[in-house]
Amino acid sequence: MSDTAQSLAGKRIASLLDENSFVEIGGSVTARNTDFNMQEKETPADGVITGYGVIDGNLVYVYSQDASVLGGSIGEMHAKKIAGIYDMAMKMGAPVIGLVDCAGLRLQEATDALNAFGEIYLKQAMASGVIPQITAVFGTCGGGMTIGSALTDFTFMEDSKAKLFVNSPNALDNNRVDKCDTAAAKFQSEEAGTVDFTGSEEDIFGQIRQLVCMLPSNNEDDASYEECTDDLNRVCPDLANASGDTSILLSNISDDNIFVEVKASYAKEMVTGFIKLNGMTVGAVANRTEVYDAEGNKTAEYDAVLTTKGARKAAKFVKFCDAFEIPVLTLTNVKGFKADMHSERSIASAVAELTYAFANATVPKVNVVIGSAFGSAYTVMNSKALGADMTYAWGNAQIGMMDAREAARIMYPDADAALLNEKAAEYASAQESAMAAARRGYVDTLIEAEDTRKYVIGAFEMLFTKREDRPSKKHGTV
Repeated sequence: MSDTAQSLAGKRIASLLDENSFVEIGGSVTARNTDFNMQEKETPADGVITGYGVIDGNLVYVYSQDASVLGGSIGEMHAKKIAGIYDMAMKMGAPVIGLVDCAGLRLQEATDALNAFGEIYLKQAMASGVIPQITAVFGTCGGGMTIGSALTDFTFMEDSKAKLFVNSPNALDNNRVDKCDTAAAKFQSEEAGTVDFTGSEEDIFGQIRQLVCMLPSNNEDDASYEECTDDLNRVCPDLANASGDTSILLSNISDDNIFVEVKASYAKEMVTGFIKLNGMTVGAVANRTEVYDAEGNKTAEYDAVLTTKGARKAAKFVKFCDAFEIPVLTLTNVKGFKADMHSERSIASAVAELTYAFANATVPKVNVVIGSAFGSAYTVMNSKALGADMTYAWGNAQIGMMDAREAARIMYPDADAALLNEKAAEYASAQESAMAAARRGYVDTLIEAEDTRKYVIGAFEMLFTKREDRPSKKHGTV
């Protein structure tokens, strides 16, 4: 192994992988550029350690940038080593994990470095949807390296020292770092939504290991199944009480309460993440109206509406699940779309992305209506019309065009209060109840909230061999 194996970059790899499992590739590579007296500088491993190892027995390829070598800057050979790791990972069908600590492109190598960096982008684009790609930012990730991070499926970020930016905070008009640190983990996870997980270095290693064990190694050979020791028919008492905070609901119905939430700090009104059902990884998308902390205190409350950020968050997640043959479960509780001037600028295109993602996905899709399901917002949340294979509804769910009283006001604008109440009750009975939807075939089965786990497990078992063709085309344009 190269001398850099004892550096911080090497120690990060050792902390991530199973003990003594890492095998270095290209440890003797150094920079070959001689411009600007580069021959006088030592560049062991050209500032990046590359190789392979295992996480709980799962093969992964990894690169870790060494900030002690020219700041971890990306030179020609540095980039070619990363591209080489991608080539091997694609051949073997295994994830790539990048541990980033990089000062940017190496100025001394100019266009050689720039061209090689472009080759990394190409490898990432070709690997997208074929193997999982994970980035963890521990130091600086700026400029072009940020684009590389965004090309991967999941991004982790150390929450105290790491920096992630295209343009540094001080380079933004009317901004400075002490006013708004746009490079910080808090901004990138909560406002930009480019970061999925944050925490200390130790936290991040544990989070990556947990995520890798939830995901298939590639889009063909699925190793994301394990033996289930939890009761498949386990009743989840008081599950209805968790309908507001669906992250808690998902944890309750999952095998051994395993739930790995993705982008937990971004667009909190939409929950996305992975659960286990009968040992199988399932992607979950759920509307959320409340957030509770570990002590059971309510920390936030949201309207039951689709937002631009929430729709895009969910759409990207569904596309990932479909690419890797991960079944999708949705928990629906939505009354409409967020209505304000800011939303009107982008909500139509964002919801169109979500609509396309659900409609285009060919994996098993199950929907459970746990609250209100009104109008077009319900339709785009994996409804039966959009292609859900099985649709369940809790007995007290409401499914229809809109709230019954609002519908009555529109249909009978001149009616008095008594008539409005009468017509609202009539509308609710005929058009808004879960039973009314079930009678029309839009809901397959009405279920008790506490029985949700066993019903969705049964549905996904039935759908395990699902095959569905789509019209022949190069790709969609949404």
